[in-house]
Amino acid sequence: MLVPDPKVVRHLLTRYATLRIAQAEGRAAAVAGELADVTRGLCATMGTTSIHDAVARADDLLARARTDLRRSPEADGEGGLPLAV
Repeated sequence: MLVPDPKVVRHLLTRYATLRIAQAEGRAAAVAGELADVTRGLCATMGTTSIHDAVARADDLLARARTDLRRSPEADGEGGLPLAV
């Protein structure tokens, strides 16, 4: 199974949240088309048909990515290269 790039997912989530805020502030007509596009993109990226499921999966993916980053050798300063002794 392909795993979406966390940077792409983070961008889509940020854009989705920004547009939802704009919608709540009464700018619904101005953002309706873009919100629909971002919603479709987020659902497609996360492999869902529901925006609620897409957001939940995206949150889970980003949480796992943060955990994986903390465990990586690069995060420990090792750089993933063996030391020559």
